[in-house]
Amino acid sequence: MARAAFEIGGHRVIPGSVETVNLPVSTLPDHTPVTLSVQVHHGKRAGPSLFVSAAVHGDEVIGVEIVRRLLRAPQLKSLRGTLLVVPVVNSFGFLNRSRYLPDRRDLNRCFPGHPSGSLGARLAHIFLNEVVRRCDVGIDLHSAAIHRTNLPQIRVSPDDVTTQAMAQAFGTPVVLTSPLREGSLRGEAAARGTPVLLYEAGEGLRFDEMAVRAGVAGILRVMRSLDMLPAKGIAKAKAAPYICPSSKWLRAPAGGLLRTFRAEGEIVKAGDVLASVADPFGEVETDLVAPADGILIGRAILPVVNEGDAVFHLAALAPRSSDGTVEDLASQLETDPLFDEDEII
Repeated sequence: MARAAFEIGGHRVIPGSVETVNLPVSTLPDHTPVTLSVQVHHGKRAGPSLFVSAAVHGDEVIGVEIVRRLLRAPQLKSLRGTLLVVPVVNSFGFLNRSRYLPDRRDLNRCFPGHPSGSLGARLAHIFLNEVVRRCDVGIDLHSAAIHRTNLPQIRVSPDDVTTQAMAQAFGTPVVLTSPLREGSLRGEAAARGTPVLLYEAGEGLRFDEMAVRAGVAGILRVMRSLDMLPAKGIAKAKAAPYICPSSKWLRAPAGGLLRTFRAEGEIVKAGDVLASVADPFGEVETDLVAPADGILIGRAILPVVNEGDAVFHLAALAPRSSDGTVEDLASQLETDPLFDEDEII
């Protein structure tokens, strides 16, 4: 029995075809129309439906590059099921190189949205109902905020077995248990029966090659685990991730010039000196010390800090049987046959 066409925004996408659908969102003050662009890959054979989204925060451009490379992956020619890809959810922020919408709202606190609410509420409503609710599962791509960077990591809900299984397949160094937040895409999607995996890596307004490669490879592995793609050409992760049940930000003990001695991905012990803050004359130096054992999953990159600024993101480590995940990730991404140097732009 032939598959039915996939319907979205008044368009019908027939099995075995790819179509980009532009969903009307708003009009800019200069009369320029704004749309939510969704590329639909509707496989000939039945299978799950998955959405991949990026730039919910407009300055998180790494996700856009991950999507671009994903869409060039030859494995998609053998797709089972349906893939919906949204490279830029928050076009307003993306064009302005801003995390936020024009009214300074955070789109990831506007869900479920409303068709007659604020600009953020309207965009959230369209994305949730036209894309998210049409899918069985989703992957939402993020990076750290501007002037910070994140180790590639997956964030999952404490009791969500579906996203936990997807996280294991994805293959990042770290899987962090993170509670759902009110108004977030992940929280609202879960409440409506669509588990969403959240990928965090790199920094705002910048590309990070390892973060991009990890994202593309991870999405393909998840699609393989969902039986949406054949196993050929998709390598499994070399090592199990570190499972982190909690995390906290370590803050600058004083204002001044920051010198960091540790980087994201490093495992530290309680009492280790992670950084030092000095005044411009060098007369007073204050060390930032790790309060507990853990792994550094994010850090600030600016060398000038105020007292209380977030400097390191430290995640607690659950017991595990093997080490070397971070090093294995770097090694695997350097030699992964999914990518060649011509793809690095």
